[in-house]
Amino acid sequence: MSIKLIAVDIDGTLLNSQRQVTPEVFQAIQDAKAAGVKVVIATGRPIPGVLPLLEELNLNQDGDYVITFNGGLVQETSTGNELIRETLSYEDYLDIEVLANKLGVHSHAITKDGIYTSNRNIGRYTVHESTLVHMPIYYRTPEEVADKEFVKAMYIDEPEILDAAIAKLPQEFYDRFTIVKSTPFYLEILKKTANKGIAVTHLAEKLSLTKEETMAIGDEENDRAMLEVVGSPVVMENGNPEIKKIAKYITKSNDESGVAYAIRKWVLD
Repeated sequence: MSIKLIAVDIDGTLLNSQRQVTPEVFQAIQDAKAAGVKVVIATGRPIPGVLPLLEELNLNQDGDYVITFNGGLVQETSTGNELIRETLSYEDYLDIEVLANKLGVHSHAITKDGIYTSNRNIGRYTVHESTLVHMPIYYRTPEEVADKEFVKAMYIDEPEILDAAIAKLPQEFYDRFTIVKSTPFYLEILKKTANKGIAVTHLAEKLSLTKEETMAIGDEENDRAMLEVVGSPVVMENGNPEIKKIAKYITKSNDESGVAYAIRKWVLD
């Protein structure tokens, strides 16, 4: 059965090492859209970090959708109408913050509009995230954010510091939250009912599509959930070796326009 929905990760997948969409990837996505295929960006980024790409790829029109915050938010791109919005409670935020301090790791939490950190010495990866996703940073104490709706929290630090913190995470946290490592310096913490897999499944059901009509393309651990729920999981050549184990197909690397190769070989061919 032909593929009618493709969920595509951004970093390490859609974009090359220069964080650009190659002409080959651009054209493949346009050809897929012209063939009636839904191409849906599925990313850990918040919505402001995706808007320029949606515009560049013409994925901001009626009938287009986007998955952000690793599945915490699913919305129509043209109207902003939300299909899924999963947020952390204030109690969740406080517990995540307390544990970050205990483990000695930098942290921040993100709403639809900004990045909030209680780290007086703001971590450099918080600054990196702000630049990457075009969102402002706000220094606020935990008491000052009781009214905020955080879609996700992040532990962000040098890889060796972050890995040491991850090794000490209590099982109770894994039972309570969705926890995914998206880069060597990012650990993302979301509501238990939020992940890319749940988001893709919900969207496919809304569009009356079967599992066999869905494809996902990704490269990292935070893509696992969506790769596991689609009929055609595709992993980039530059992808995590553990994630490659669950792939039906391995496409070319992000620097070789692997998304374009996958679309042309397994969707449009």
